[in-house]
Amino acid sequence: MKCFFLFIAGLISTTLFAQQDTAGKSQQNGLVLVRTIGENLADFTVDNLGNFYLLDKKGQLKKRSADGDSIAVYNDVRRYGKVHAIDASNPLKVLLYFRDFGTVVVLDRFLNNRNTIDLRKQDIFQARVIGQSFDNGLWVYDELNGKLKRLDDNGNLVAETVDFRVLSDAPPTPLYIADANRLVYLYDPEKGLIILDYFGTVRNQVALLGWTDFQVIGDDVVGRKGTMLLRYTPGTLMTKELLLPEPLHGVDKMQVVMDHLYCLKDGVLFVYSLQNQ
Repeated sequence: MKCFFLFIAGLISTTLFAQQDTAGKSQQNGLVLVRTIGENLADFTVDNLGNFYLLDKKGQLKKRSADGDSIAVYNDVRRYGKVHAIDASNPLKVLLYFRDFGTVVVLDRFLNNRNTIDLRKQDIFQARVIGQSFDNGLWVYDELNGKLKRLDDNGNLVAETVDFRVLSDAPPTPLYIADANRLVYLYDPEKGLIILDYFGTVRNQVALLGWTDFQVIGDDVVGRKGTMLLRYTPGTLMTKELLLPEPLHGVDKMQVVMDHLYCLKDGVLFVYSLQNQ
């Protein structure tokens, strides 16, 4: 968290300037552009060890180390259509979610296929997003019956919540699920954040609307709204907002991991080091 707060401090100034450091890297408001990676990229994610996963527009998935070295390649991406999401929150177990086919492909750390889970076998026919669970299974929000469900590593139903349609006239349609701090975070840009315990009891509900690139970092949730970077600590009444430098406006995706900021723009991944650490 310290690195993230220092990064926030480096973005307080809204005046953009650029200079060259002694290593010849572009430096902007506390950010140093370390490298650019790839071309024609459609998506990416970074695990908590700094390894990054690059999905190109042809459907090939590549894993590289934090230093940029190639680790593995997965070529069988197109079998189930288009990859909707990549979850590498557990570096030893990478999930690829193919929403159109209701299929989750489970890969090991070398991108070998460990298992394939067909959500339709559990009568889950409409789920926009999945997420890894604390017990090496996965969380799935079933939109048709309004329930958050937990499946084991083989795709068998382990537990489910009550119907959210009973709890609310406007049940969520989450685009993000995270398991952190012994809690489950559901985020719907139109309805906000819902935090539940593992038994399905709602612990907190906050109207954080219109965020993208939603993350849980430590005790905080972080996201982007337009040109603003936002941070909220659940249980408080304050959301902190900071304007991003102009080169980071309009990026397709943004992720903060440890002491680096990753931005996908125009098919290229830009890797920034956070300064003043």
